[in-house]
Amino acid sequence: MSFVLGKQIVRKRAGGKKKFPEMKDALEDEQEDTEEWDGGLDGVVGWEEWKALVATFERALMWLPRMPRLWLTYLSIFNHPKCPPLLSHSHARRTYDRALRTLPPSLHHRIWVRYLLWSESKGGATTVSVYRRYLAVDPSVTERYTALLLSPNNPAPRPLEAAKLLLSLARKAARGEYTSPEGKSPYQLLGEWLDVIESHAEEVGLDADDTAADDAVAAKKAEEEAGNAGETAQSASVNGSLIRFAGPPTTTTADGKAAPVYDEDEDASSPRKLNVEKIVKKDGLAVYKDQAGRLWAGLATYWIKRGEFDRAKHTFEAGISSVLTIRDFTQIFDAYAEFSESLISALMESLATPDEEEDEEDAQETEAELDSKMKEFEELMDRRPFLVNDVLLRRNPHDVQEWEKRVALWGEDDEKVAETYTQALSTVNPRKATANFHRLYINFAKFYEEGGTTGEAETDLDSARKVLEKATKVNFKTVEDLAEIWCEWAEMEIRHENYDAAIRVMQRAAAIPKDTKINYHDHTLSVQARLFKSLKLWSFYVDLEESLGTVESAKAVYDKILDLRIANAQVIVNYAAFLEENKYFEESFKVYERGVELFTFPVSFEIWNTYLSKFVKRYGGTKLERARDLFEQALERCPPKSCKPIFLMYAQLEEEHGLAKRAMSIYDRATGVVADEDKFEMFTIYIAKAAANYGLTATRPIYERALEILPDRQTAKMCLRFAALERKLGEIDRARAIYAHASQFCDPRVYPEFWAEWHAFEIDTGSEDTFREMLRIKRSVQAQFNTEASYLAAQTIAARQGAGTATEDELMAPTDSMAAAEKQAGGGKNGPAFVAAKANPPPRDADDAAASTPQNAVNTDEIQISDDED
Repeated sequence: MSFVLGKQIVRKRAGGKKKFPEMKDALEDEQEDTEEWDGGLDGVVGWEEWKALVATFERALMWLPRMPRLWLTYLSIFNHPKCPPLLSHSHARRTYDRALRTLPPSLHHRIWVRYLLWSESKGGATTVSVYRRYLAVDPSVTERYTALLLSPNNPAPRPLEAAKLLLSLARKAARGEYTSPEGKSPYQLLGEWLDVIESHAEEVGLDADDTAADDAVAAKKAEEEAGNAGETAQSASVNGSLIRFAGPPTTTTADGKAAPVYDEDEDASSPRKLNVEKIVKKDGLAVYKDQAGRLWAGLATYWIKRGEFDRAKHTFEAGISSVLTIRDFTQIFDAYAEFSESLISALMESLATPDEEEDEEDAQETEAELDSKMKEFEELMDRRPFLVNDVLLRRNPHDVQEWEKRVALWGEDDEKVAETYTQALSTVNPRKATANFHRLYINFAKFYEEGGTTGEAETDLDSARKVLEKATKVNFKTVEDLAEIWCEWAEMEIRHENYDAAIRVMQRAAAIPKDTKINYHDHTLSVQARLFKSLKLWSFYVDLEESLGTVESAKAVYDKILDLRIANAQVIVNYAAFLEENKYFEESFKVYERGVELFTFPVSFEIWNTYLSKFVKRYGGTKLERARDLFEQALERCPPKSCKPIFLMYAQLEEEHGLAKRAMSIYDRATGVVADEDKFEMFTIYIAKAAANYGLTATRPIYERALEILPDRQTAKMCLRFAALERKLGEIDRARAIYAHASQFCDPRVYPEFWAEWHAFEIDTGSEDTFREMLRIKRSVQAQFNTEASYLAAQTIAARQGAGTATEDELMAPTDSMAAAEKQAGGGKNGPAFVAAKANPPPRDADDAAASTPQNAVNTDEIQISDDED
């Protein structure tokens, strides 16, 4: 071998090889590891040496026939670039076959790897025959084989065989019997098959006539099978003259499953071409419904490649009329438009470069064909919005909005608009329809009422009434939809001044059945059975009666609404206002009475508010006892949150028409009943009224009661007012006691305005003892509030005042000039203040003692208090 083949080039290998890799990986690895030689004898000059080498291998194999390494070394010489053709072709093929016959099956894998690579290098029929033999055992390399059959380097491509193999793989993968080594899905395999069909349409598929004939045969066969299936089966009998077998004979696989029936479309060795249209519909469109656009476009491209333009156009139209998504429609429509443009451009080019042999008649025919194609293309572009609408309606035929869009697409074509409305109303299921299905009926009726889309046609009220009459019998999703139909019908009659007809329409709609205990929200009943409880319908009816009917008829309708117990607060107010306008005052008050019985708070609050204000306005003080009873009745069940306006109205009534004493008692009741957030305002009003009626001194018990009832935050504010009152009355001691009482609620860091006012009060009216007492109270309160919660509260107040996030030192910092001086001198609350012996010591709490003293000013009346005197 060294003499004949030359020196073998040995490659360095990194890592080990997988012991039993898949054939796909084994072929790739072996292709990289194929032996290479440097030099070697020429096949012609060294023919004798080549023969001697082969004879040596043959002799060795006589003695060692089952040694795989020897076979592999022998087979490697056939890949030598200088191997003589007599050895590298037929002799090599026979040697590979002998190796497979001689070695045990467990070693065939090693031989087949080299055998397949060798067949690929030879190409042609050799590759086909070798791969067919191997695929009968292991179909995992079928995809590699199809790539070889369609390779541009293949001098004799076999697209029909490749297409049949890919079709077989796609079907097996769809059944779960095949897994692609490349990780391809069943649809990807079918897509590759479709690419082959498009590229090699002539070689792979049947023409139009053969396709039609094949479809006819398949249809006839299907009819026969259906007829046989319909026959009564006869039982098999051993002793009888007839033994009947059901269906064709079947075989089973090793796992007990029925083997697939033979299909010539999957037989790669069969020369019969494929019925592409049937396969696309059966294996593509029936299975991959979400990829319909690609499949229809591929089928049309197949017919275009075959020159069957009419068939391609028919395919495009069929695809557009069957897809369910806009994406698929766009794919087919774009391909259709491109096909039409290419046809037009080809015809234009043929007219631009006339052939000398072509006569005038042919040129005229071409021009006529060009004109027809141009017209078809323009019609296609004009049809696009309708085609898109068709797609959306096929996807959901109950989409009301799309039906409205389709009506709008027809524009001023009244005949088509009416046809579309009729089709929509017959197609849409009311229970499955999208929102506003009833608007279709209403718009259809308006179409007839207005004389078509342009209004030029005659008004056809009879047709409009028929449409609305039909609509009233439809079981819509909600009662409100049906109520709107009746209201629109009545409005149509009003527009045409048929007032009696409008009243009759609403009387029909609002007919009350014998059983009035029907639940309005019981969806098991039809909307017609629940219509009489529609407030929308009754509201329209009562408006109609108010406008067109008499007072008695309107009152009858309002009474029916109240009897059915469907009225809301607005209906009560409207009914009472209607009666008041017609001078039925007492009856309007009765309506208010019925309203407050029907509703509870907070709904009845508005009715009471209106009722009481109307009653007081009409009667004033003439029926005072009755008014008092009404107010007491309103306040009996009124929650604290809503009773404040009623109390104020009640007290105002007593002030204007009754006794001031009763008014004061009402205010007093209100302060204990109203909600906590309203009590401060109520006390303020009460105090103001007491001061106006009885003088300032009469407000003291009210203030005292307020301090007991109000929450802490509002107590401090009320205390300031109470103290101001006592100061005004000259009761300084009482005012000081009030300040002391309020101090327990006021943190000095959170309520500095309170302490500033008390400080000013002591400066003006106090003595040294009272001032010292105030400072003592302030320190004790500050110690009481000196908690984390208070600290956080102080920070919050500082942030609200724009001070940002205050530190502890800043919060404890003095707020006036004296305190600043004290701190600068090293004194303050936290450390001793060292001063000269002759100087008076600074006050303990300098921020309060000097709050009113300007900087660098001398106050001759200042009270100096020593810490030792506390």
